[in-house]
Amino acid sequence: MNIIIRIFLYLAHTWNEYIESTKQNRYGSKKLVVPRPELYVIYVGDRKTRPEWIRLSEEFFEGNQDFIQINVKVLYGEGKDDIISQYVDFTKVYNEQVKLHGKTREAVLETIRICKDRNVLSEYLSGREKEVINIMMGLFDQEKAVEQFGNEKKEEGRTEGRAEGRLEGKKEAAINMKAEGLSEGMIAKILDVGLSIVQEWISGTAVVR
Repeated sequence: MNIIIRIFLYLAHTWNEYIESTKQNRYGSKKLVVPRPELYVIYVGDRKTRPEWIRLSEEFFEGNQDFIQINVKVLYGEGKDDIISQYVDFTKVYNEQVKLHGKTREAVLETIRICKDRNVLSEYLSGREKEVINIMMGLFDQEKAVEQFGNEKKEEGRTEGRAEGRLEGKKEAAINMKAEGLSEGMIAKILDVGLSIVQEWISGTAVVR
């Protein structure tokens, strides 16, 4: 239930923006005025247990609430025509289409088409279809960017590892060349590294970098 941590961080961010926008002094002695929060999460998955509330103390601190407690009300949608139930239905259709078509424009368009046919958020989708498509495709792009960033960091790690391996090989070669009588300057040229690095390797004080 990491969602409760994300909600807490979002609440702190929202309060911080409110304090700044109302020009209150958070370091002064006067009590700050902040909006009273009501925290909700809409659950769109399938689960046997359906708790009405999720609580920070229960999810992370074995029920201990001596110093901090956050309560978040869980909304499920009860199969009625209210906006929450329709949102839950929309999300379920969307998840089904992503399984069929992947995170593609086709999945988004099919989700909108099916929901219109089923009268799920139909008025909203009819009036803001282009906006919904742009938002959902933007989310796809954001997820892809995060995934690519992670892959790039992994590749950077592999590249650094290979580079260190090559330097280790050059260090061994430099030591062997010196033993064969080659000058340090010649070794540096052959291995394409700096003279100072060769000198450090040979003196035994080098740190591969």
